[in-house]
Amino acid sequence: MAKNMTLQEQADAVLQQAQERGVSSNFFFVTTFKRYQVQMKILASLEAAIAEHGATVTKEYVKGRQNLTANPAITEYNKTATAANGTVSTLINIIKTLGDEENQGGKLQDLIAALNAGDE
Repeated sequence: MAKNMTLQEQADAVLQQAQERGVSSNFFFVTTFKRYQVQMKILASLEAAIAEHGATVTKEYVKGRQNLTANPAITEYNKTATAANGTVSTLINIIKTLGDEENQGGKLQDLIAALNAGDE
């Protein structure tokens, strides 16, 4: 599903499936999903910074001395990726907990697959 979809198209697909499951207007789903979207934008920005500057950067000290150091964007990327993974887990738990068992009709697995699509 996600191979030919942009992040926005994937987000729209998740929202559509959440609506079908009856959780799209739930406060916890909405705020958590919004947080996940922000995290994905931050990750994209950090990826661009890493691609532009590389794995190492030059740090200049007060007296003009320069030192080669690891790009701090890598550490921030890893932290944000870990947080985004946790946010996806939270979204899945919200959906499992709040989704109506009788009305699932296989939609839960579709929604979980959509949330995990960005990991491919």
